[in-house]
Amino acid sequence: MKITVKLFATLRTDRFEQDVLHAESGTSVQQMIDMLTIPPDEAAIIFVNGRHADLRTALSDGDTLSIFPPIGGG
Repeated sequence: MKITVKLFATLRTDRFEQDVLHAESGTSVQQMIDMLTIPPDEAAIIFVNGRHADLRTALSDGDTLSIFPPIGGG
């Protein structure tokens, strides 16, 4: 299946902003993050098709996965 992956802020460093990746049916968000070699503590906010999702969310063909790092502020 094809998943559009969007990375934001520091997650783009040495990666990409947006890409279409191939994955096996039933792949979870966690598996995609592992495939992208993103450390677990760097994937803080996750959306699938614009809706909040968690690491166990199963992806479907045509989904858009957006991954944000922790937000800092002060």
